[in-house]
Order: sequence, then structure tokens, then C-alpha cells
Amino acid sequence: MTAGGGSTPTRDDGGEILWVPPAERAAATAMARFLRWVAEREGVPEDYQAVWAWSTRPGSGFWAALAEFFEVASDGDWTVERTPGVDELSGADWFPQVQLNYAEHALRGDDARGPALVQLSEDRDPVDVSWVELRGRVGAFAAALRAWGVRPGDRVVGYLPNLVETVVALLGSAAVGAVWACCAPDYGTDAVIDRLAQIEPKVLVAADGYRFAGRPVDRTEEIEQIVAGLPSLERVVVVPRLRAAVGLDVAVPVVPWADVAATPAEPVFERVPFDHPLWILYSSGTTGLPKGIVHSQGGIVLEHLKWLGLHDDVRAGDRFFWFTSTAWMVWNASVSALLLGATVVLYDGAPNRPGADRLWELTAQSRATQFGTSAGYLTASQKAGLTPGRDHDLSALRTVLYSGSVLPVDGWRWVYEAVKGDVWLDAPCGGTDVCTPYVGGNPLSPVHAGEMQCRFLGTRVESWDEEGRHATDRIGELVVTAAMPSMPVRFWNDPDGSRFREAYFDVYPGVWRHGDWITITSRGTATVHGRSDSTINRHGVRMGSADIYAAVDRIPEVTDSLVIGAELGAGDYWMPLFVTLAQGQVLDAALRARIADEIRRSCSARHVPDEILQAPAIPHTLTGKRLEVPVKRLLQGFEPARAVNAGVVDTPEVLQWFTELGARRRAGTADPDPAGERVRAPADGSS
Repeated sequence: MTAGGGSTPTRDDGGEILWVPPAERAAATAMARFLRWVAEREGVPEDYQAVWAWSTRPGSGFWAALAEFFEVASDGDWTVERTPGVDELSGADWFPQVQLNYAEHALRGDDARGPALVQLSEDRDPVDVSWVELRGRVGAFAAALRAWGVRPGDRVVGYLPNLVETVVALLGSAAVGAVWACCAPDYGTDAVIDRLAQIEPKVLVAADGYRFAGRPVDRTEEIEQIVAGLPSLERVVVVPRLRAAVGLDVAVPVVPWADVAATPAEPVFERVPFDHPLWILYSSGTTGLPKGIVHSQGGIVLEHLKWLGLHDDVRAGDRFFWFTSTAWMVWNASVSALLLGATVVLYDGAPNRPGADRLWELTAQSRATQFGTSAGYLTASQKAGLTPGRDHDLSALRTVLYSGSVLPVDGWRWVYEAVKGDVWLDAPCGGTDVCTPYVGGNPLSPVHAGEMQCRFLGTRVESWDEEGRHATDRIGELVVTAAMPSMPVRFWNDPDGSRFREAYFDVYPGVWRHGDWITITSRGTATVHGRSDSTINRHGVRMGSADIYAAVDRIPEVTDSLVIGAELGAGDYWMPLFVTLAQGQVLDAALRARIADEIRRSCSARHVPDEILQAPAIPHTLTGKRLEVPVKRLLQGFEPARAVNAGVVDTPEVLQWFTELGARRRAGTADPDPAGERVRAPADGSS
């Protein structure tokens, strides 16, 4: 028997089965009800694969049926799915006759089933916020925005940790029809301004700081610098996290949060067109300024009802806890658990203080029914020898979710051995681009070790080779061949759509390429093998190299640099920074520390590399572009001829050095850093 009373893992013809949902539990899910409902309406078999095939067929009516099933509050007619003549794979022009509001749907919960929010912190007692209280605070914030002249389409932005006030600011902005964007407070000022200045916000909501690992981190100076870098700002709202009163030396009016939310008000919801912008998330910034990814109100309502309500089986009265930063799209998705009437558990603090089991402790304390984390935290828990199922009361826990990177199969087994034998381990895999998974959980199916249970309904995911051919049971590029309403409406400041097309359709014209390697099995499950592009995926947060290069360029001793994020197998993710130095300079401990400090200051602690190594040269194309993807492939062990065409490299002789370094690193037979002076980021990626 395994922890929690589950049975010993078994096998079928497709591999190791770790868990099978009991029949009674499966029958109680919204997914079971939805399949039955669709079968009766559409005459398709009451079978997941049959309904998936129907849902991805053009003209099936799946998305309108989803709105009807979840009783989405709206005005207008759902019968016209897209503007006639539009077939682009994007979130634009969906349901042109429908008007709705995300916040209106998110605030329909019932206090009889539990609070709307639970705030957990390092330094404060837990705080429950009822649905009545949340509605009142959202109404007050929305009324203040309107009084300040904020109208539909205007931008409201945050520089905030994972707080109740952050949720209120998002929902209040959505109620008005304003567009929300947020940066986590561990981001340096340059990274924040690069993201927020391009969208010209009217209002900034900022916390004066946060607490992490037992220490306060003051951000008042950063707020002042950010305000100076956002000339469009008309007002700043300050959330007091570290002190009762906050003074800022800025040129715009400053309003304390208490003055905004002091008097509860019934929220007024502006029903906006279906594809009206809800929020802006940001790309990693690999090739320059981070791209502003615009998602629609209607697209997110439908997509998150589908993801959380059907594929994650989140129900009214559940307690949904996913440890996340406001910089990760999972934070936005966590807030969307409100759409199902669930309680959202927020945590502002470190995941490993006072002990490595901190998140398991909070899962027990909050009586969470769903606990979400990263593959890295599960691996760290396993390596630390934790036994959460023995040491904590996890009786309320139904589901463990992880995302952000690949979890080794041993990690899957550990969850069933050390956490709970009758828990559902769900591994959704998607991205910031669509703010939802492509593949992930199905509450009706067995859990196979290392595999996502299904392709999501309405998501035509395929595994393509270089020639654009789909096949099962082999590795290929993850592509999507039909539009989804949560695809970006557009990129911000991309009037002709050229950057949007370049980001997703440059490899397979007209077909969305995500940037992951995937295997889709003949049983309908999927395995994701890591990134196929150069985007760095650190602690579950996608980051680009451009911010890091900008920071390193400020170090005069460094003449060139190259940063890589590479999956090396067995859960080993390595993020080295390679540098070349000016003549006579030495990469000693002091210089390494200065480089790391500059990256931390300008970007965030997540951007600090695992190691800083001196390379003989940094390879570029003949037009001057750094060879990020080819070097990543060399480090991963690709044959050099497959990884890069040496004929287009300005310093082809250095490629062998990277090839040999990767071989030593994977084998563990040599220290790639002979000076022994490594610079390590915190294990959780936070400052």
C-alpha cells in the first residue's frame, strides 16, 4: 500500500498506471456530466475521445455549448462563433454578437460554501475574505477607477505580490472594462518599465514591499523609479505591506489603498464585446522587448471554465491553492477558480521557510482540495526525504497539480508513495501565450507515470515532424491546428500583426507552433519533453535572454555573453551564463558576484544563472545573432551536424568546446567550473 491507502501501481499495454479514479468519484465530476450532456445533444458516443474529436471539428458548436453548460452570464447571440471570413488562429473576432464581463462571472460565489479568498502569509495570521466582502471591495475599486476617468480599454497595472488587494485590483479593472497587467515585486525596475511603459497605463497599484524568507524587502525606491519611467500615469495607489503609511516622492497623486476600499460598494459590471481585452501577459523577451500578449474577456471565461471546471474538476466550495508569483500566468488562472465558486488560497511568502515542507503545511492548514506547484518543488521535496502524507493532514486534498517543467517519472511515483495514494496527479502543460494548457488532466482517466492524460477539449493539438506530418507514439513539435478563443487577440503595439505571425507561425505557416517537444500516444495521452526553442523556463516562469544580456552589458569587464536553459535529463535543468572578458580581466569570485548582483537588480533573482563560466568565444550567426538554440542542443547532446550549420557561424571552432562541456556536464565526470566559484540562484527562484 502507498501513503494514503492507495493500491500498488499496475501496468497496462501503455505503461505504468499509478492511479485509477474510483467510479463514484468519476461519476460526480463535471466532465462526466458534460460528456453525457453532449452525447444527448449531438448524438456522439459518451466517450472522451469521441467528444474531443467533435469539439475540435470546425462548426461543431463546442464553445457555445460550453457557455450554455456553465451558464455564462451574457447579452447577445452565441450562434455566430466567429466573424464571417475570419479563420486566423487567434482570439480575435470570436462571438461578435456577445457581450459579457469576466468579473461579473467571477463574483457569483456563495458564502454558504465557504469564503472567496484565504490569505496566507509568512508574518500574519490567515485571513478569510467572504464573497460579500470581495464584491464590496471590487465595487469600491471599480467606482474609484471610474471617478478617476478610467474607461473601457484603459490600462491599470500592478507591481504587487500575491495578495487579496491584487485580486481586487484585477477584478475591479475587469468590471470597468479596463485592461490589467501586473509585474511581481521581485522584478527590477528596468524589467518592469520595459513591460509596462509600452502599454501606457493610467493607474499603478503598488505594494511598498513584501516579506520573503523572514525578511522585509522594501520597494518604495523602485516604485518611485517605475513611476518616473511611466509618463502616462495619472495616479498611484499604494498597498501598505511593510508599514502603515507610505510616502512617495512622485509627480502624480498618491492614494492609500485604505482610502479606495474603505467604503464597500455594489460592483457595476460593464458588459463588453467577447474579444475585448481582459489582461496583458508578457512574453519572455528573448528577442528584445517583452511582447504584450492580449487575452480577451470572453476567451478567458470560456477557456478557464473548461480547464478548471472540466479538466481539473474544480467545484463550488473547493479550496484551490497554487503556489505562484504574480509574474506567472498560473496566478491569473488561480484567480479564475472563482468562476467555479471555489475559494482561492493566496500565499505571500517563501516555499521553504521555516522548513522544506512549508507548502505541504499550508496545504493542510488551508484544507486545500487542489494544490498546485512546480516540478522543481516536488523534486526538492522528494530529495529532502519529505513524507507529506504522514506528517500533515492532507485528507481534504483531491488533486496535486504541477507545471512549468518536466517531472521525472520517479517524481510521479514519489507523489503516490509519500503524499497520498488516492490523490489525482495532474500535469497541465500549456503556456502564457494561451493562458491555458493544451494537454493535461482528465478526471475520468487513469494516471500513467510521466504522461498527461489527454489533449484538452476544443484544442486540436498535434505532434509534427519537420515536414508538417502528424504521427502518434513519436516525438514531434507541439502544434495547434485550429483556433482557440484564449489565443491572443493580438500583441500590443503590433498594428499589422507581423510580430504575432512571426512568434507562432514562422515554422509552419498558418499553424500554431508552441515550442515544446511532445509525444501523443495512440491511447490519447501525451508526454512533453521540454522546450524546442531558446526560451528559458526557470522555476516554472518563462524568461527571455534579452533582460539578462542587458544587465550583463553593464559590466565593463564582460565583452560578450550567452545564456542557455537546457533540460539535460532526469529532471536536471541547467542554466549557465557564458561570458568572454576584456583583455587582462579574470573571472574571479568578485566579478561573478557583481554579474549576479546586476542581473538580480535589473531583472529578478529568477534570472540569476546556475553558473557563470568563461568561454573561449561566443558564437554568432554571420549576421550577428547569438546561437542560443544551437548551443542549447550541443549541451543536450545533439550531434553537432544536427544542432548547427557550422558554415553560418562566425567562430565555428568554439562549437567543439560547447559539445565537450555538455558531455562532461551530463556525465558528471568533470567540474565545468574549474575555479569552483559558482553563483547560485535560490532554489525557489525568488529573491
